Amino acid sequence: MTSSADRSPQHHTQKMKKRFQENIAHLREDISKVDEPQLKAMFETSAEVLTGLVKAFDDYEQKIEAAWRKH
Repeated sequence: MTSSADRSPQHHTQKMKKRFQENIAHLREDISKVDEPQLKAMFETSAEVLTGLVKAFDDYEQKIEAAWRKH
């Protein structure tokens, strides 16, 4: 049986944002652990993309964008 928390969109968006933020931190930590400039750039770009997703999830939660508002 699904609980009311499991049905809450905010419950799911918050869980996903936490996972994205963990991956962002991991990518940024690993930048200093590798020597290859291309891999450093890929890690930083990946962290930036995930940061954009966190913002999109924030916007969804706050209904900032018109696309996220009910019509």
